Amino acid sequence: MEVITHKCPNCDGALTFDPSDQKFHCLYCLSIFTEAEVTAFEASQKEARLADTPDVTETLTDSSEDTAESTMDLFLCPSCGAEIVTDSTTAATYCYFCHNPVVLSGRLSGKFLPNKVLPFAVEKEVATENFLKWAQKKWFVPRAFFNKDQVEKLTGVYFPYWAVDAEADGEISGTGTSIRVWRVGDLEYTETKQYDVNRKGKLAFRELIKNALSKNTQQKMVEGVQPFQLDKAVEFKNQYLAGFQAEKRDIEYPDIQSSVRNELANYGENLLSNSVSGYTSFRRNHQNFQLTKEDNQYILLPVWLVTYRSNDHSKKVFYYAMNGQTGKVSGVLPISYKKLGFTTASIFAVLAALFMIVGYLL
Repeated sequence: MEVITHKCPNCDGALTFDPSDQKFHCLYCLSIFTEAEVTAFEASQKEARLADTPDVTETLTDSSEDTAESTMDLFLCPSCGAEIVTDSTTAATYCYFCHNPVVLSGRLSGKFLPNKVLPFAVEKEVATENFLKWAQKKWFVPRAFFNKDQVEKLTGVYFPYWAVDAEADGEISGTGTSIRVWRVGDLEYTETKQYDVNRKGKLAFRELIKNALSKNTQQKMVEGVQPFQLDKAVEFKNQYLAGFQAEKRDIEYPDIQSSVRNELANYGENLLSNSVSGYTSFRRNHQNFQLTKEDNQYILLPVWLVTYRSNDHSKKVFYYAMNGQTGKVSGVLPISYKKLGFTTASIFAVLAALFMIVGYLL
């Protein structure tokens, strides 16, 4: 499997994608390039390598089609030659020795090639500042949750998702009941009218997002920062992964297709039901929902993450997540019982003093 570090055309240093200007930056010579410039340079480099390669015949195996037999894999960093250990779904990461970004391109090729990627739009400095503001305003959060070491763990990750568009014909029918009550003197009158109600129409669904990674913790993180503005997604190129981590999918669309169709049917029936108005009550007795079109795309979505494992016996994992495109945040915070105890003790001390003063005055 090919392991890639995207190189600067000027100095051969490692390039990283900068969300602030949507361009590629070299931290060594400070050069800046567009995606088109990086792609053109790498295409010319590939052509030059092919021209220098002897004409030999060999049998190649597309590793992207293989099923991983183990949960951990070993690769060599193309910059320093150090070993990089990843799990079976990691598609982009860092070398822990030279810190250069690497992309495991074979995991995002063939049938695993994403259709689109939504590039990060929130840079790390902004994500860090917002994380500190969010965590520090909470009273009982342990200081270790937002100390320097923890902030340095803030990581940008592209998560795999299925984006579904669909069209359908829907119809519901039922009984609408209108009740009117009025009084004349001591008499109360009730008028009840019932109507046969029918609604039908063509329904369109856009950008239903479904998780394509089986890791439950990551799934919860990403769900909390939706929605994503998928109209800003671009054609996938692995250059956008430079400087970030990425996961490849391990959930195939046929595995979730039945649940997706049930979800679409529920949405459609609820939309038609909500169009019924003007009645005291409506009782549905028939519904019909038929998909006429169903498209899905494999897409990578950007999220900034911080995780924290508690020091007690539970070892519970807490997390902070930020939508890497819109800035929306979500998280589960740990509680410092030491801080909580001090605060409770202080409250009791103040209350005790107040009771003593009141008692003295009485």
